[in-house]
Amino acid sequence: MDQPDERMSVFAFDVGGANIKAADGLGWTRSVPFALWQRPEELTAALTCMVAEYAQQWTGGKTPRRIVATITGEIADCYPSRRVGVERITAALAAVAAASDPPAGLSVYLVDGSLVPAAVAAGRPLDAAASNWHAVARLGAAHAASDRAFVVDIGSTTTDIIPILARRPAPRGLDDVGRLATGELVYTGVERTPVAALVRSLPWVAGPPAGPRLRPIASERYADSRDVWLLLGGLPEDPGSRDTADGGPATRDGARVRLARMLLADPDDFSWAAAEAAADWCAAAQGRLVARAVARVAKACGWRPTSLVLSGHGDCLARRALTRLGWEVPTVVLSDILGPDISRAAPAHAVAMIARGMLA
Repeated sequence: MDQPDERMSVFAFDVGGANIKAADGLGWTRSVPFALWQRPEELTAALTCMVAEYAQQWTGGKTPRRIVATITGEIADCYPSRRVGVERITAALAAVAAASDPPAGLSVYLVDGSLVPAAVAAGRPLDAAASNWHAVARLGAAHAASDRAFVVDIGSTTTDIIPILARRPAPRGLDDVGRLATGELVYTGVERTPVAALVRSLPWVAGPPAGPRLRPIASERYADSRDVWLLLGGLPEDPGSRDTADGGPATRDGARVRLARMLLADPDDFSWAAAEAAADWCAAAQGRLVARAVARVAKACGWRPTSLVLSGHGDCLARRALTRLGWEVPTVVLSDILGPDISRAAPAHAVAMIARGMLA
C-alpha cells in the first residue's frame, strides 16, 4: 500500500458543469454529480467534502500538500462569461487549498499542457477553460499502440476526438469554439444528451397492424441518453441516483417509463421489447453522429489513425461508432487497462499523474 506521505503529495480535481471528478494519480478516484449551474455557491463546500473524504480514507486526516485542477465548468450558464467562470471556479479551488492545514499549493492545468499558479490561470482564463481533454489526451497517448492515434473520450455530456502524433496531442482546435467547429468536440454523451437531440421519431408497435412503425416524439426532455444505455446494458443501474430527466431512479424500468413519455405513451402500454427497440434506434443515431465526427477529424488531419484509445465511461457508444466506421486498428480501452473508475475520472487522474511527474 502507498505510504500516507506519498498519498498526501498531490490531489487533483476536474471541475465540470455536471460532475466533479477527483483523483490522486495512484488509483484512488471519485466522481460525483454536481449541477454547477444550479448551485455555484456550494462549489467550495463540495470540493472541501471530497478532500476531507480522501484525507480520512488515506492519510489519517492529513490534507494534501498540493492541489491541481482542470477547469471545465466555466461554460455553465450561472456565469456571464468563460472568463468569470474560470475566475470563480479558481477562487473556489483557492479557498479549499487555503483551508488545508497547512495551506496547500494550488496549480491549474492549461491547454498548452502546463500547470501554473492560480493567479496565472486567473490571468489567462481562456487557456485554463475546458482544459481537461488535453490532459486525457496525454494519458491516452501513453497507452496508444502507435505514434499516430486518436483518443476518443466519451463522458456523460460530450465526446472528445483528439489526434495524437509522436505520442503528443495534435489538435486543430484548442478552445471549445474551435474544437466544436473542427469536429474534435461533439456535444453528445452517454448520460445527459436529450433523446430529442438524437432522433425525431422512434419505432413503436402499439397493436395492429403488425410491424414496426416510426412515430414522432415530443420535443421535451422526458428522457436522456442515460436511459438509452441503461436499457441496452451499456451503463449499470444505479437505483440511488436521481440524476435523470424526471428525477426518478436510474434503473432499466425507470428508463422504459421515460422513453414511453417521449412518445406520449402510457408506460403500461410500452413493453420491454418496445423500449429496447427504441433505445437501439437512439443508440444507432448517436453512433452515426460520433462516427461522422471521427471520420471528419481524420479527413481534416489528412491521415487515418493506426491505433485508437477509448476513454471515459462511454466506450459502449465509442464501440458502436467504430463498428460503423469499419476501421480495423489496434484499440486500447482505458477502462479495461486502468479500471472503469479511473477511466471515468481520467482528466483528474491524468493531471494528478502529470503533477507527480509520472506522465509525459
